[in-house]
Amino acid sequence: MRKISPQQRREHSDPHENSRPVPRFVLGLAGLLGIYGVGYILVENPNTSPAWGDGRTMAELSAGNAAPGNATNALDGAALFTARCSACHQASGTGLAGVFPPLANSEWVKGAERTLVAIVLNGVEGELTVSSIKYNGVMPAFKEMLSDDEIAAIASYIRGAWGNGAGPIAAQVVTEMRKETGVRGPFHGDEELARLGQ
Repeated sequence: MRKISPQQRREHSDPHENSRPVPRFVLGLAGLLGIYGVGYILVENPNTSPAWGDGRTMAELSAGNAAPGNATNALDGAALFTARCSACHQASGTGLAGVFPPLANSEWVKGAERTLVAIVLNGVEGELTVSSIKYNGVMPAFKEMLSDDEIAAIASYIRGAWGNGAGPIAAQVVTEMRKETGVRGPFHGDEELARLGQ
């Protein structure tokens, strides 16, 4: 038998971790929350007005009553604008000074329907003057990403928002411009776009 020295007797045993199970009330609470969540998903009716948020129902969103200037389109132009355009042109429509032109009080937005539709469909590159300020950048084309109805909804929204006061654009106008412009690339600034409005 091995002899234990006095120094060894003074030493404490090595620390170790005891097992501490999750308290039962925490497990019970998690289980109740899980049951409530599943029940809520199964029982909730998405066509009723939500307690929080903007208060629109699914019927209102699909009826085209969602955004100003969007009376003729069955899509929510404001939501599409937020998803596709607001990163550059900002939610306020003011753009970014020297980089992205404003849509609020823009002659291109309030002008000829065909011109605005052509810009959204095919994009623009080169020098573009908006409210007497020159911008030189690139706007992407959306003709491959958005349907005629979606482009009409966006165009209608921006023509009616931020005090622009222009009328909505029908999807038929987009369909005609899509055929007319075909597979062409982006428009080259002021000069080429000005010819569309004539």
